[in-house]
Amino acid sequence: MSIRNAAKALIINNEKILVNKNQSSIGDCHPKLPNGMIYYDLPGGGQNKYETLEEAVKREVLEETGYYVNIDRLAAIYEEIVVNERFRAKYENYAHKVHFLFVCHLTGESITPMAEKDLDMLEPQWISVEDVTKIPLYPQIIKSNFELVFKSANILYLGSEKV
Repeated sequence: MSIRNAAKALIINNEKILVNKNQSSIGDCHPKLPNGMIYYDLPGGGQNKYETLEEAVKREVLEETGYYVNIDRLAAIYEEIVVNERFRAKYENYAHKVHFLFVCHLTGESITPMAEKDLDMLEPQWISVEDVTKIPLYPQIIKSNFELVFKSANILYLGSEKV
């Protein structure tokens, strides 16, 4: 087993946050979610070999949303460990991740359609910042620390979560 780095983007524009709308499949991306449940997560994904975290977050946001972004700052780090043995057997390289959350801003309008969907992903979507606490945003550690992550000038360690 390896530990995978993931780079996620927190992008707010005109009081809206860019998220990926997803629909859970049978225990794949989030083993504890019921099949067919709608949930949201932040754009971003795994770091490739020889790719910097900054390059990874920019690439992933472009692939998943069609937007080009620039990075403002590293905001938070958190760890996610999947405990579901079936998931671990099927997706060994995705069962233990360290997430690096970057606050980013758009460099312009979306100029390209979404190029790549993650498993479970339906579409990118802008939602009101006010609604963040009302939607099933995963991981839960981001949802419960959302305001602190966005407003803090310091890099935060949000801890480890077993899912």
